[in-house]
Amino acid sequence: MSDAFVLNRHGRMVFPSNVMPELDLSTVDTLEQLDSVIARDFETKAPSGTEILDRVRTGNYDSRYALMRDMALNLFWANRFSITMYDKRPTRWADVPRSRSDVFLPVLEPWEDGETKVSAVEQAYPTLSPRWDGTVEDRIFAILFDVFANRKHHATTLPAIKPTVAEFLEHPGNLTFRLPHYDPDYPVYGFDDILDVDEDVPELEALHRWAMVLHNQYPWDRSQMELAAAGDLEDDDYVVVFHPRDKEVRAFLRRLATGAAHRLPAQPRESRQPVRPYRPLDVRDLRVLPRLEALAAVHGDQACTNDDLIRNSAYNWSPMSAEEISAKTGIEQRRYSSLPLEDLALQAAETALEKAQRGPEEIGAVLVCTCTSSRLIPSLATYLCGQLGIYQTHAAYDIIAACAGMPYGLAEAARLLQEVERPVLVVCCEKFSDKIGNVRTSRMIFGDGAAAMVVGPAAAGAPSDFDYLNSYASGPASEVNSILWPNPEFDNNITVFGPHVKALAGRYLAQMIEELKSLPHPGDGEGTLLESIDLIVPHQANKTMVIQLAERAGLTPDQLYFNIERVGNTSSASIPLAIHDAVRDGAITRPVRVFAPGFGAGAVAGYAVLRVDPAVVAIGQRAAPAAAADEPAPAAGGEPAHGSEDMREAFG
Repeated sequence: MSDAFVLNRHGRMVFPSNVMPELDLSTVDTLEQLDSVIARDFETKAPSGTEILDRVRTGNYDSRYALMRDMALNLFWANRFSITMYDKRPTRWADVPRSRSDVFLPVLEPWEDGETKVSAVEQAYPTLSPRWDGTVEDRIFAILFDVFANRKHHATTLPAIKPTVAEFLEHPGNLTFRLPHYDPDYPVYGFDDILDVDEDVPELEALHRWAMVLHNQYPWDRSQMELAAAGDLEDDDYVVVFHPRDKEVRAFLRRLATGAAHRLPAQPRESRQPVRPYRPLDVRDLRVLPRLEALAAVHGDQACTNDDLIRNSAYNWSPMSAEEISAKTGIEQRRYSSLPLEDLALQAAETALEKAQRGPEEIGAVLVCTCTSSRLIPSLATYLCGQLGIYQTHAAYDIIAACAGMPYGLAEAARLLQEVERPVLVVCCEKFSDKIGNVRTSRMIFGDGAAAMVVGPAAAGAPSDFDYLNSYASGPASEVNSILWPNPEFDNNITVFGPHVKALAGRYLAQMIEELKSLPHPGDGEGTLLESIDLIVPHQANKTMVIQLAERAGLTPDQLYFNIERVGNTSSASIPLAIHDAVRDGAITRPVRVFAPGFGAGAVAGYAVLRVDPAVVAIGQRAAPAAAADEPAPAAGGEPAHGSEDMREAFG
């Protein structure tokens, strides 16, 4: 099972890792590290049985759903180690190996007042009102309550590392699970059964999957389960033996046994401002002027709506509705791709070359801007060279500039153009859907997509399509590390630290606006570079956040174009995808001057001021499908772009 999405038989998107916990123990060296991960993913959200009892007695539950959600969270917590580290195998006591180092027995403590807590839940449930659908909620409650009511052991004192059988037997009073008999055909839910759950209410669909997974944690007649002392076990009793789930768990246990040292990260030095600002590149100063010959885009082939996220709510997510996700991010859906990143990049590159009418023998360099490629040798850029039939080129390499990938790529293309004097292929591509796991903030934001641009030399005497280019990097370490992948603390998945991201984005956006105010109009008009801008196409990070930051910098929402509502945040690909969609959707109908600022992970940023002619944008080809029927109309700023006179008026 991977972290990627799958489509069930109803055609709905499901994320198995959201409901079937898997910890990447390859990143964990100590019990302290494991405890912190378990606390974050299980304990922080889960109420204890005592807390559930108190909430029942004080009338704090406003619906059956609220009670069931707490029951499920409690049961995930009670299974936090067994569900993530071990396989449970009921075994006849006489057949249990006594001396193996990789076979374990849990030592359990009786659940004090368990009967009182179970009785309180059983009596409270029918007095509460259904939240959405009483029939469905009753069906889910029956599954959850059968597990909750037959739990015999305390959850607080469960250790991560279970004793071996030999260690268990050293203390005859140790208690463990005992079954008088075991039916290996006891009914459990299959993997496809869990994926294929289909409820009209997204929240209930998620809860139903939770209940099924929890049922599978006890695949035996739970009413017959009891706790028995080691000294009381008889040969024909069945005990529940724990085996390491996979080789990662075995390796982790070996690391603990050998006492592997945990390396502490180096402490960063205090950040210092540069001795002087970095001057934007005035493209007119270049010997070879760059021209945008083509722009092509590839969108993800699967729409993941906010309702899909709620249908897939993980056990460690706080409650959030689809409407709240939209209000927080400005995103209604994000596009995921069933293709690997290499294929996304290749499709975009092929379409851009076709649009530019350029053959592989003409390309002077290939640049791939991405932060989600797992390909190191060969680089994605050199891989594309081989796939495209480029026998030799001056340079081919990947640029990891995250959400500033497009400005970085265009600036590098302009520099290379001075050396090769032939077209440079710039590909911006990302695939996040398989690198998120069950991290909610990342799952809400990121999508998949690719775009490619051909930047060639302008004809003799012709103006450039680019006016100014600039890039920045670094900042305080907190901002540099505000978006991480792979992040060992989150199972090597992508994680986002929102306040730090907002800080770096606001800092860079304000700096860019001040620079544009200080630069002259690049054409024949009067005023500043900022006043010459027809349309602003920012990195599609988070619409709500970007609008707030833009307003703080003196801009208004109608000056910005967004497509994030329909595609999500695609990092390096977001700006060129948005430019493509602005042409496709009629927001750009004639040549316009665009300000394209990007900012993101690594505390990188950059911008390009360029002229976009709709004629160079590949529309309606295989890499740029028409807008899907489920996509809403263009967003704020999505009307046909105003001329610079109207824009100057908007700036006041």
